[in-house]
Amino acid sequence: MHTIQLAHSPDADDIFMYYAIKFGWVDTKDYLFENIALDIETLNTEALKGTYDVSAISFGMYPLIKDEYALLRTAVSFGEGYGPKLIRPKNKRLKRNFKVALSGKYTTNAMLFRIYYPQARPVYMDFLEIEEAVVSGKVDAGVLIHESILDFDESLEVEKEIWDIWEELAGKGLPLPLGGMALRRSIPLNRAIDMEEILISGVKVANERKTELCTKLVSENLVRICDNMLEKYLDMYASDESIELSKLQLKALDKLYQIGFDHGLWESPLQTEDYLIPKTYKALRNS
Repeated sequence: MHTIQLAHSPDADDIFMYYAIKFGWVDTKDYLFENIALDIETLNTEALKGTYDVSAISFGMYPLIKDEYALLRTAVSFGEGYGPKLIRPKNKRLKRNFKVALSGKYTTNAMLFRIYYPQARPVYMDFLEIEEAVVSGKVDAGVLIHESILDFDESLEVEKEIWDIWEELAGKGLPLPLGGMALRRSIPLNRAIDMEEILISGVKVANERKTELCTKLVSENLVRICDNMLEKYLDMYASDESIELSKLQLKALDKLYQIGFDHGLWESPLQTEDYLIPKTYKALRNS
């Protein structure tokens, strides 16, 4: 058996997209996936170090690791008219240099936020602490992500949707890229192809057996939300659209990386397809 370290966040969408494999519902060939659950900013930071074989990452930081990691086609999360939310206390007016809590320096929402609010003063913290930081007045505002966008304190309201920022920067008609997975380039190509196919199958099976999987995740206390809220959240970030990158999603990623390049975040523009695992290799190898 080949043991593969697979790092993902403990959030409901990542758990859902991986646990069909964990529960043995997918043929993993001669691979044993060892899952490691860490918050997204820790995952981003560890990806910069090359720590894990396969890792969930924020799309907004991928250009920083493109030489060490290939981008996978599966387990992707995009927003379609929704996404992270910049929230503040009701009736509070934000100054241009307002203090804001963000979930991490390398997250996609932080990338877009800093471009749109260049004078704001970011403070980085675990996303589970952001709502309370705003309520208590430690910060003037905060960007909520993951499940926290569905239900937050009634004393708070939305100042700006990251989705709206995305549309202003990218134009209309493209989904908002948020997160995906990357695989270490040092893994032999034939095995990298195998692993991507297994992970694609995992997300596909999860969606095919969604009700059964959700029931099991809730009963085993593997997710922080349940019932209708869990279904709503998964419909947003772990649906059939998460199984494999579409042409429209690739176009959105290209636009994200063009925006980053235009604002000096990396040295060269990036065409996403150039950094995916080449599918043609397997056919040529077996011909």
